Amino acid sequence: MHTFSRRRLSAVVGAAAGAAAVGASAAPAAADPGREGGPAADGHRPDTEGRPLSVRDELLRPMKVPSTLTTADGPVWSPVATGFASVASEALPQGAVGGLGGRFVVVRDGAGLAEALERSGPTVVLVEGTIELELGQMLDVSADTSVLGVGRGAEIVGGGLRLLEVANVVIRNLTFRDSFVPGDWDGNFDDNDNDGIRIDTSQHVWIDHCEFARLGDGQVDVRKDATNVTVSWCIFRDHNKTLGVGWTDNVTTTITLHHNWFSNTYQRNASIDNVAAGHVYNCLFQGQGQYGTMSRGAAQLVIEGCVYENGEDAIVAKDEGSRVDSRNNIFTSIRGRKDDTGPTFEPSDHYDYAADPVDEVPTLVPSDAGPFRRKEPVGRRIRVAQDGTGDLASISAAVGTAWRARQPVEIVIAPGTYREIVRIWPGTPEGLTLRGESGDPTDVVLTYDLAAGDEKFYGGDFGATGAATLAVLADGVTLRDMTIENAYDEAAHGGSQAQALRTVGDRIVLDGVHLIGNQDTFLAETPSRDEIARVYVTDSYIEGDVDFIYGRATAVIEGSEIHSVDRGEPVNGYVSAPSTVGGAFGLLFTGCRFTSGAADGTVFLGRPWHPSSDPDVEPSVVVRDCHLGAHVSTPAWSDMGGWPWEEDFLREHANTGPGAAPEGKQTPGRPQLTPQEARQHTREAYLQGEDGWTPWS
Repeated sequence: MHTFSRRRLSAVVGAAAGAAAVGASAAPAAADPGREGGPAADGHRPDTEGRPLSVRDELLRPMKVPSTLTTADGPVWSPVATGFASVASEALPQGAVGGLGGRFVVVRDGAGLAEALERSGPTVVLVEGTIELELGQMLDVSADTSVLGVGRGAEIVGGGLRLLEVANVVIRNLTFRDSFVPGDWDGNFDDNDNDGIRIDTSQHVWIDHCEFARLGDGQVDVRKDATNVTVSWCIFRDHNKTLGVGWTDNVTTTITLHHNWFSNTYQRNASIDNVAAGHVYNCLFQGQGQYGTMSRGAAQLVIEGCVYENGEDAIVAKDEGSRVDSRNNIFTSIRGRKDDTGPTFEPSDHYDYAADPVDEVPTLVPSDAGPFRRKEPVGRRIRVAQDGTGDLASISAAVGTAWRARQPVEIVIAPGTYREIVRIWPGTPEGLTLRGESGDPTDVVLTYDLAAGDEKFYGGDFGATGAATLAVLADGVTLRDMTIENAYDEAAHGGSQAQALRTVGDRIVLDGVHLIGNQDTFLAETPSRDEIARVYVTDSYIEGDVDFIYGRATAVIEGSEIHSVDRGEPVNGYVSAPSTVGGAFGLLFTGCRFTSGAADGTVFLGRPWHPSSDPDVEPSVVVRDCHLGAHVSTPAWSDMGGWPWEEDFLREHANTGPGAAPEGKQTPGRPQLTPQEARQHTREAYLQGEDGWTPWS
């Protein structure tokens, strides 16, 4: 565990003792710890009865935070720096202590904060309440400064802090939020450099118990040979580019990340480049859409006692010289890489620590990470708008917020085009709804342009799980009155799978939804071969060309338009490609309109998909009571990957229109349901299941 020698603590507290003599204001009174707890370890108690303060109370008192919470690794609210920020240097024999021993300044607005941060000499800046900055404003922090939130609710909104060639800075108990630029989820706009904290060529920096949410560019960037940095007990959430380390060809940086919670964060969790020693321990990673923690360049990492849940490529060693020593980590529902290149360095050679048991991390970290008594109130309705009138400006951020809620949430989306990759993670409370506000699905467009065959910058391709613009991985989700698009440009880049929507959860409803793409527009999947996932699509529009409705889920598509894009080829495409597990129902189209501008007889209704030539799947599609345009061919079905369509259950029943088989005649290539089969293949039979699910009622 973190050990605090009497000599070190005495030296640090000795510096604190002189603060009142030079301070603009006295340090705030000691806090209510907020939890039950006994006396401090040294037997001292708060001075409410005239007794001396304990060492821990003296250092934590300005923030009004508890001193008694501990884990195997030491105090949750450590009085002194941990990790590499605690490592002594000639100039800082106690490691990072910030402004301890200097002047106290209480600030309540942006002007006061900017002035206090610029002061020379040791300064303790106490932030009270909400401080709003101009959007993207970055305030410079001087050396020998502590920036401490007082009690509960201290936050910096709209801007952030910049540390440029300074040493000895401590930042604790603060929330940094809402410098997000609407429409720039990628963080690529030329005028968007809105970081939460940016550390350039600085040393001995400790960021502790902070929260970072919905910022413009990076939440924390550690750059240009910054070293002796620790980020501990922080929350990173609802963001794309989260925590980046590097921007240098030198291999000098040392950094510790411990007990941090990364929630619904797409990439850079963290991305660590050319770090001489990087230690990541007891962090919780939940919902990383592209990758988790990455070693880049010549970085040397130890990752231990961490939990990675629901994501892609949890641990990546990117380059030839990148190294990761992965120790005792847990991976749950992770697709892709979990790299381990072997031993790198021993963190205990640099500082004392004791990793908490890894099975305690999923409970411990959400409980105690972030600012004091931090709460994330979530109502039953979140409005998303890009004009500043909504609760949030990003669909992804709203979905992440709903994921952590205790009750189902309705997300109402104002008209606009939202360029984002969105994941609805497992564990989202059932009953989540995403709804376009106007009721016209063309008014709300969620779009991105990744293809499954696109190569990731660190190798491998995105695949079906990574390319989808929206993936619904939770149960009980409804999408209504919105467009979901994969805008991948086949003409410019060549044909590729490019999913607009991927569903994996059970009891998913699409009502008045437009799905736009080319190949593989809609993937209706299940969590595993042994599980059933049901999807109900009504009054919707699905567009594509090749296999654009596919997968092994049980899906009923009713009263919708199925539009085949004209590719101008002799075979213009295939509507469906089921991979149904034996004994389950597959895809049922009922009361739909199949339309296209393609030439007559150039589109197949579907073909049987046997993934990896799996002989045990039994692909099943039924198209019944539908209007078929002249583009539908005879035969209506095609072979796939060497599997004859005749060997699987691909059927029609009572269809009409110029592309339908003549009524009352046996037409080769157009097998029909028998009367008995027609009674069996209904929406009720497909979807009701044991729980009696009737989403149409």
